[in-house]
Amino acid sequence: MTDVLIVGGGPVGLFLGSLLLQQGVAVRVLEKRPGRNAHTRAIGIHPPALAALDRIGVARELIGRGVPIRQGFAVSRGRRIARMPFAPVSSRYPFVLAVPQPVTEEILERRLSELDSDALVRNARVTGMHDDGGRVMLSVTTDGTFSSCTAGFVVGADGARSTLRTLLGIEAPEKLYPDHYLMGDFPESSPFGSDAALFLEGDGIVESFPLPGSVRRWVVRLGKPPARPDAEQLAGLVARRTRLHLDAAANTMLSSFSVRSRLAARMVSGRTALIGDAAHEISPIGGQGMNLGWLDAEALLPAITAVVHGKPSIDLLRRFDSARRRAAVSARRQAEVNMALGRPLPDGLLRPRNAAIACAAALPAFNALVARRFTMQ
Repeated sequence: MTDVLIVGGGPVGLFLGSLLLQQGVAVRVLEKRPGRNAHTRAIGIHPPALAALDRIGVARELIGRGVPIRQGFAVSRGRRIARMPFAPVSSRYPFVLAVPQPVTEEILERRLSELDSDALVRNARVTGMHDDGGRVMLSVTTDGTFSSCTAGFVVGADGARSTLRTLLGIEAPEKLYPDHYLMGDFPESSPFGSDAALFLEGDGIVESFPLPGSVRRWVVRLGKPPARPDAEQLAGLVARRTRLHLDAAANTMLSSFSVRSRLAARMVSGRTALIGDAAHEISPIGGQGMNLGWLDAEALLPAITAVVHGKPSIDLLRRFDSARRRAAVSARRQAEVNMALGRPLPDGLLRPRNAAIACAAALPAFNALVARRFTMQ
């Protein structure tokens, strides 16, 4: 028995666990994986999320182990056509921070353990739940042993294929997009240093971001999923579209993905709430998903503490559901704009489109708007 059970021990669940423990709320975080994911997926931490992470005292270490990206360049046919700031200068954190996800999870897990060394329970699979209106009971299998866990409130932070969302019977219709991507990490060999680059080419966009350790991530838009991720193929596509050459033999991470989105019909059900990808799966293009989950957790905190302390919480939960669903819809629209920008264009449309981007980027007001939208401010 505990105050709050969090299903899912990824970046979002770990963050919420630390937030609650700092408020004196007893927490258990149930994670089905035996250990942290070794692969780098989400890498970008936006300014509002950094401010939220500072609430649990981890922002400084994350910054120390990441690469602050203060600007990006739109490039076409070897020429920089626009400069884009990644955050307003007035922002507390005027940059997007690039950190490999395993590093982010390591730091968040350590902070959770500092607050309560028993808070994270691995190899724990939720198989059933019952909400009697006063408490919520989860059926859990841990290392093959069945048990039941009871809490005053339960949070599902268990990803896009959320078990908890399924047990609650909450619909989350899937929306598919005609966008597929191949991405990989290579030793830094570009002229961009700590800047990002978006190559707006006729065959489709190429995105490039710096990572710690003189590593650079490359993401190439494809018309169909690759038969299998291949470093030679990725290096060849980058060379053809950008005229920059990568060492395929030095590739350290390789992945491909197709894009879909989901938005849960509701984020609150009785004494249970969904946050992060369990509530809204957003296209990775633009790097909003993990950040959206952290901001969900921060917004949910007042409602959970009210529930735990027996205070009125219905209105708080209702406002949370409404506000965070609106935020998810906005994030999905922004991701759709980002993907549309990266789709192939014939030369007759590519040139005027890129010329319009160059003209607009020369306007300070437009640059400030892009910075706010891109960094979720």
